[in-house]
Amino acid sequence: MPKATSVAEVFAAMPQVFVPENAAGTNAVFQFNISGDGGGQWNVTVANQQVQVAEGTAASPNMTLSLTAADYLSMINGETNPMNLFMQGRIKIAGDMQLALKIQSLFKMPTA
Repeated sequence: MPKATSVAEVFAAMPQVFVPENAAGTNAVFQFNISGDGGGQWNVTVANQQVQVAEGTAASPNMTLSLTAADYLSMINGETNPMNLFMQGRIKIAGDMQLALKIQSLFKMPTA
């Protein structure tokens, strides 16, 4: 599988790589604020083992994740460990930290 080359491509692919069985009991809104070239804002709603992805800002997200587009793509492509980015202060998380930890199990992103 090819590696993701744009943030928009990653969010467009999220419904196809969503793992419904891992979302049992999760009802939450995730806000992604991606800065820098190719960045933007997206929100992802997980409810009733279904997912909806929308561009823009959610009114009241349960968790907000903020980082640069370069770091986001590096993380998605498996080139950078998300925990390392967090420890270095390059990922900012507001709200429910447990939801941030769950993201990886909710989506199986294709990597090379």
